[in-house]
Amino acid sequence: MRKTIWKSMILSTLAVGSFAFPVPASAAVQVNPVPGLRQDFIKGADVSMLPEMEKNGAVFYDVDGTKMDELQIMKNHGVNWIRVRIWNDPKYGVLGGGGYTDEQRALELAKRAKAIGLKVLVDLHYSDGWADPGQQYTPHAWKNDSPQKLEQDVYDFTRKIVQDFRQQGTLPDMMQIGNEVKNGMLWPVGKLPAKDGGKAFFRLMASGLKAVRDLDPDHKIKLMIHLPDGGDNDVYRKFFDMLVKDNGVNDFDVIGFSYYPFWHGSLQDLQKNLDDVSARYGKEVVVAETAYGFTTDNYDQEKNHYGPAEARRSGFTATVQGQASGLRGVMSDLAAVPDGRGLGLFYWEPDWYAVPGAGWKAGSGNNWENLSMFDQNGKALDSWDVFRDVSDETAPVVPVTVTEMDEPEAEGSTGIPVKLPQSVLVTFSDEHQEMLPIVWKDSAPVYDKDGDYSVSGSVEKIDAPISCDVTIKPKANLLQNGDFESLSLDGWTVTGDKWTAQPTSGKGDAKGEGSLHYWGGTPYQFTMSQEVMGLTPGKYTVQVSAQGKEDSSKFCLFLIGDNGEKKTAEISTTGWNQWRTVKIADVEIKNGKAVVGVDMKGAPDKWGSVDNFKLYRQEDSKAAK
Repeated sequence: MRKTIWKSMILSTLAVGSFAFPVPASAAVQVNPVPGLRQDFIKGADVSMLPEMEKNGAVFYDVDGTKMDELQIMKNHGVNWIRVRIWNDPKYGVLGGGGYTDEQRALELAKRAKAIGLKVLVDLHYSDGWADPGQQYTPHAWKNDSPQKLEQDVYDFTRKIVQDFRQQGTLPDMMQIGNEVKNGMLWPVGKLPAKDGGKAFFRLMASGLKAVRDLDPDHKIKLMIHLPDGGDNDVYRKFFDMLVKDNGVNDFDVIGFSYYPFWHGSLQDLQKNLDDVSARYGKEVVVAETAYGFTTDNYDQEKNHYGPAEARRSGFTATVQGQASGLRGVMSDLAAVPDGRGLGLFYWEPDWYAVPGAGWKAGSGNNWENLSMFDQNGKALDSWDVFRDVSDETAPVVPVTVTEMDEPEAEGSTGIPVKLPQSVLVTFSDEHQEMLPIVWKDSAPVYDKDGDYSVSGSVEKIDAPISCDVTIKPKANLLQNGDFESLSLDGWTVTGDKWTAQPTSGKGDAKGEGSLHYWGGTPYQFTMSQEVMGLTPGKYTVQVSAQGKEDSSKFCLFLIGDNGEKKTAEISTTGWNQWRTVKIADVEIKNGKAVVGVDMKGAPDKWGSVDNFKLYRQEDSKAAK
């Protein structure tokens, strides 16, 4: 798609809401203050990688180039909390990677933080390495213990942590019992879902909570339970209904959310979830993890989590201003939680720029450096100022204006209604982006000759005209967004485990700029489909190309004709960047309708991508010859 840029004409002025505003000449990054922000609002950062980075030679500079301790840089820009994770015995986890975050390192970080007036959140993983929805493994020291003994293990381990921090004079201000525990912890005993309704897992949680309360009867330490998928209200209701209502585990203060906008939905999704969960369970809420990218560049050999597709899904451009505006949006959501229950947020690893030796596991690189808040040389980005500026009630509020809008394109065949894009990507002066609906003068044009055409319409929300260039040619692909070059799922419907299937970009993962990528750390299943209407009677072919890990996963292309018969073709993958094309041909369509797509039943760690979906009328193909 091409882009239309407004250099001076202001098309509209929108309600500022959660957004930042244009950058005046005197500031590199500037944001509007957030109304209703608590005086004690948590502006935190997870700095668990810091000791490993410093060990490997990392040096940090403030925005003016002054070399400085990284914790002091954060405080200078308004950060008031740190978060540190604790793994049981990292030598059995990722062999020293991921920051080798044992208790000793956490104690040292807490001591440094408290010395300069920062508060501390301790995140107990109860594992020897990374704990998240796809991996919650019992640590080596406990792996042969019974369910009852594991409860005691959790109690003793947690109690020791509290005692050690207290003895050092750095009692935590908040503690997490587990990390992203949607699927339980201490697998297999504490894995969810479970035949016992999760009772074994919830007893483990209760044991950890009790260990803290026994040493802290005055509740000086806030206790948090933390889940991923911050925009998915169903996940939170299901989990906390079981925890609180079904199992009576309620002696905690805070519900924590991981919210990465390129994985977990929009800010609107987050807001609805924060509001509902805090009211439903009577708890305070914290975004325990979030991040926005400042670039899509990569500064080492490790493939990054964040690229062009993720930038587009995040709702903010991959710029320093976009990073600041995205963070402000999360803060605004938290400030709006009723009854002041939105406590604040923690940015996950803003200091983790690419430093050789400080990888996500031993021997690997950094897949996070373009989501950090330091550049590739360790210099702080201007986006750090968002932590300070959101509380500046004296700052002016400046309206947000449109700066750029994509110009859509479509193609089709003679005699068949062309499927026009129903929305367009619009960029605003604060670097936030929205997909806005389009109203076309002719929503399904039909042409009787090959050639180039144009359809006009309007984007009503911003009162702007728009046009779509339409190309009519033989053997045209009748699917919308079949090549995912828009790095979106426009035109497609995904059901099942939606989070496992996302647009991506990258050499080898796509045949062009974009593709549909899939992966799951646990068994998963999804269907992606597109319905096509107005087809001319005749025989049709559907095809798709795929690459990925070779395993026993069940994966097929399908086409459902207008008689309801579903034809399928198995898709097999043989390795990364080994593309294979699968076709279903000679499907008779008489009444103008077809549904095409893929069904995936993925084994754990099944990864790969599909690209270049095509549906075409075979008679058109012959005519083209």
